Amino acid sequence: MRILPEISRTFGEYLLLPNLTDEECTPDRVDLSAPVVRHQVGEPSALRIAVPMVSAIMGAVSSPRLAIALAQCGGLAFIHQNQPIAEQAEMVAAVKRHKAGFRHSDINIKPSATLGEVGDLLAAAERDVAVVTDDGSPGGMFLGLISTSDFNVHRHDLGDSVETRMRPAAGLATAPTGISLSEANTLIWDARQDVLPIVDEDGRLTSIVLRRDYELHKQFRKESIDQDKRFMVGAGVNTHDYRERIPALVAAGADVLCLDSSDGYSTWQRSVLQFVREQYGDTVRIGAGNVVDGRGFRYLAEAGADFVKVGIGGGSICITRDQKGIGRGQASALADVVRERDAYARETGQYVPLCSDGGVLHDSHMAIALAFGADFLMLGRYFARYDESPSPLVKVDGQLFKEYWGEGSQRARNAARYGQGKALVFEEGVDGYVPYAGSLYDNVSVTLTKITSTMISCGSTTLPQFHDTATLVEVSHQSYLQNREDVRLRDRPSAIS
Repeated sequence: MRILPEISRTFGEYLLLPNLTDEECTPDRVDLSAPVVRHQVGEPSALRIAVPMVSAIMGAVSSPRLAIALAQCGGLAFIHQNQPIAEQAEMVAAVKRHKAGFRHSDINIKPSATLGEVGDLLAAAERDVAVVTDDGSPGGMFLGLISTSDFNVHRHDLGDSVETRMRPAAGLATAPTGISLSEANTLIWDARQDVLPIVDEDGRLTSIVLRRDYELHKQFRKESIDQDKRFMVGAGVNTHDYRERIPALVAAGADVLCLDSSDGYSTWQRSVLQFVREQYGDTVRIGAGNVVDGRGFRYLAEAGADFVKVGIGGGSICITRDQKGIGRGQASALADVVRERDAYARETGQYVPLCSDGGVLHDSHMAIALAFGADFLMLGRYFARYDESPSPLVKVDGQLFKEYWGEGSQRARNAARYGQGKALVFEEGVDGYVPYAGSLYDNVSVTLTKITSTMISCGSTTLPQFHDTATLVEVSHQSYLQNREDVRLRDRPSAIS
């Protein structure tokens, strides 16, 4: 037995000291881009993201819809592995079918379907418009569009067919395959349509362009896309069926994989990493974890991990520390692993990025995690609150929440992930709710503005500079109490109707 001569610290126990802010420190000069996979020191990473945010490998968080939205914002989502291989691969493929600006049509219906059926379809998908094709498939003959503005559930007979209320193709603008995105955007605005169908010479639907995407592209100019301008997406894998799952995910187009485990310091993860290197060399990128000290990092880095995930027990729905007594405060864990990462880089010339996973309660904690040396952050609760997450929106005591459950909870029933055999004997995660927060796009924009402002106050315009020059100080209990306001807040005036 040995006892470390330290206290396990969290992000909330630190504050950043301002550094000199000079004329170079302006928002337009701040670069939040980060490497995702290992690379030679001094050379660029083969996979980078424009903003240092990735979504957690969780069924309550990472759906194709959220993956597309996050990629549009410059981040990256990891589709969860707690599902059949074919279903996970199809989720990955669904994201890869979307090119920047050109979408695979995923809301389609037959003209013979009823208004009630299309209403239910749009409500379930939280969309406003469906594409009508002869067979209801994304590759059928394009016949028209129907949106929530074309019929009213109280005014029209929901037993009537879609054909009675749809806008037929003859009255709509369409574009041929091969049209440029610039030309398509001009056409969609000139036609005053929200959706521009792209059809081939036989009249079959190949993709769609959305007016909303044009607006988002202008707002978020640093989308995460591959060389074919398809959105990038990651996928989680485990140490059990990886010989079948990894080939399926690679075939589906996953840009990066990540071993999904609460404790990654194991020979099982090394075996998976060796399998990837033997089968694919460096053409398939895979991260590993989670670890909480330099030993775990060194073990996985030497086994071939492309990035290493840091954190055990710090997630908002994680109870591993309570149940098993293992873990470490996220700030202490990250500080230890950062030291080992930098030592490994000096010794080998290989930089292995770190993903900080957990321990974030406020946006300010993200900035502190990056200051500690994290390259990017994996976030669960943060993304689970948004429209784009797959979890249901519910009302509890008059307030809106999104359901949120951990992969170690009974609801996820992911016994294999936690090594408990066929039955989940005890839980390492809980099942609950998080306050609904609206759109991912709006909230990510605010968060990035906060992180940018923090870096400016610390005299940094890039994350590597922030890592090198940030100065942190531990806070006392009294200092912590002063982090928040100590006045009665004024009620905001109600709008005058």
